Amino acid sequence: MRTFEAVVRHRTVTDAANALDLAPSSVSEQIRVLEKSLGVTLFDRTPRGMVLTGPGRRLQGWARRLLDQAEQARREVAGQPEDVRLGALETIVAACVPRVLARLAERRPGLRVEVLPSVSRDDLLADVTAGRLEAALVLDTGETLGDLGFAPPPAPLTFLDVDSVPLVLVAAPGHPLLGRSRVSTGDLSGERLLVNGPNCSFLMAADRLIGPGPERVQVGGVQVMRAWAEQGLGIALLPGFAVSAALGAGTLARLAFPAPDLSLRLVWHAGREATLPGLRDVLYAAGTPGC
Repeated sequence: MRTFEAVVRHRTVTDAANALDLAPSSVSEQIRVLEKSLGVTLFDRTPRGMVLTGPGRRLQGWARRLLDQAEQARREVAGQPEDVRLGALETIVAACVPRVLARLAERRPGLRVEVLPSVSRDDLLADVTAGRLEAALVLDTGETLGDLGFAPPPAPLTFLDVDSVPLVLVAAPGHPLLGRSRVSTGDLSGERLLVNGPNCSFLMAADRLIGPGPERVQVGGVQVMRAWAEQGLGIALLPGFAVSAALGAGTLARLAFPAPDLSLRLVWHAGREATLPGLRDVLYAAGTPGC
């Protein structure tokens, strides 16, 4: 089952073999044995790689459930503590994840949490959907998953908002808009807005809050946006935790633009609650008091 999952994920026998630290011939043989035992073809072998057949797609969901149950049985028989694999965006790992881990440690002593950082929200949500992660922490807003502007996967995902992430519109000291008691979206027309790639949470937030007026200047991640803003090369909408030191030192200044907080959102697959009893309770333990 693990070999089957690896081939599904990596699309080629060679890449799956590298991920599993096996020889490609061993991976091919395991897939052939699995197909023979089931009496069906699980993959079409194409020039583009291994593509799931209809029976292969039906097995995909069963594979994850069977692996979950096998892991649960192993832990219970061995008397091992609970494990949770938690994915998180690299942007928030240092600043936000420690608070979540502290709440889990306080409320669920003995729980072991493995944090797996990622630069891709889509990869995190895909890993939650496939069962490679028990849960993931992403940035979002609104009442439904993806209201910030990204498309969630077609899976029954549940979420809980566990913290708030304030947003701050910053500029270099001396920026002409710093004297305003309130900065509107119209005031920002023609400004240079420093941004990351198209899937960046802060770019999505800027698109919603600021609109199309400012010129988008793609420069890189949060640290690069902050550094360019300090040099007067543009303005940037960034999380408060990323600019608090610069604001305190006076190398950046806050524009009086009203920006609502983002939510630090814990996301998991509702269907896995049946195969991992107590998962929902564990994840709710990560919530803030009162949640």
